Amino acid sequence: MKRTARGYRGAGGASVYAPVALRPRLAALPSPAPAPDLSASSPASPELGGTPASVARTGLLAAAVAYASWGVFPLYFRALAGVPATVILAHRICWSVLLLGGVLLLRRGFGELHAARAHAGRLLATTLLLSANWLTYIWAVETGQVLEASLGYFITPLVSVALGMAVLGERLRPVQVAAVGLAALGVLVPVLLASRPPWIALGLAASFGTYGLLRKGLPLPAIPALFVETALMAPAAVGWLLWRVGQGQPAWGLDGHQDALLVGTGLITTAPLLLFAVGARRLPLTTMGMLQYLSPVGQLLVALLAFGEPLSGSLALTFGCTWAGLLLVTGDALRRRGRQPRFQG
Repeated sequence: MKRTARGYRGAGGASVYAPVALRPRLAALPSPAPAPDLSASSPASPELGGTPASVARTGLLAAAVAYASWGVFPLYFRALAGVPATVILAHRICWSVLLLGGVLLLRRGFGELHAARAHAGRLLATTLLLSANWLTYIWAVETGQVLEASLGYFITPLVSVALGMAVLGERLRPVQVAAVGLAALGVLVPVLLASRPPWIALGLAASFGTYGLLRKGLPLPAIPALFVETALMAPAAVGWLLWRVGQGQPAWGLDGHQDALLVGTGLITTAPLLLFAVGARRLPLTTMGMLQYLSPVGQLLVALLAFGEPLSGSLALTFGCTWAGLLLVTGDALRRRGRQPRFQG
């Protein structure tokens, strides 16, 4: 990883949900999508066109819309009520790979896929993790557990910190240790209160955090990487839909409206990723790290205000511990960034 005037550069980009404290140590996608390569340009890069202020405004708007879109995903999937989660996942994979392929064709970006051959095993693993993450998220929405899903994406940055220590051997500062400890305490709270552990939140955080760890260092930008991953998923997705048809089970929605929504799952997967790529090229990592919380906050508000999900006392304590940990690592990162010398050039 290489230090630059504006931050850090890595071959594989940075995590969608990676906190500012991580500096882009883990490369991953959003909420429900992988992250693009953040190393393409700095906010003031002349090749982006326009003044630095206009470039930053464009990046801020694009990134905010991307994260806000991920935050309201539950509304989209709830409109598919009655369609099995596995059918929704299969359609999302099929339509995403077609749309991503079209994007690569227009951008003449298929040449970027050559690097994937040398990392086939790791890409297969990220494919399995991403499909598990998507399926868990869709199932959580279908079963009225969006609150717990949002908690998972609040926990993810702290899981990334813990993985950096456990797997990459990175040394944590005391503030980071305290943050991870608070997150662990939050997970233990429901158990201590004789309730169930937040399995959905843990599953989402673990799958997305591990996904980011495996994506670290892959020489593929986000869109080609996601194309490869969805292409690897596509045979199983198509096979599952054909099997259902052969068994006389529905492979589409309950009506024409839901059929259109199933086709649209490719667009809602790809469009926020493209917007994220625009923002990532134009904004500092610190700004992207702060904007990332728009997504789980949006999910939390949708769960409480739109779906009326009850917030139990144990889950509220878990949220409180997680937010306290996030405040610690975010504040520590901002403080340390303020102390960094400014580089010229």
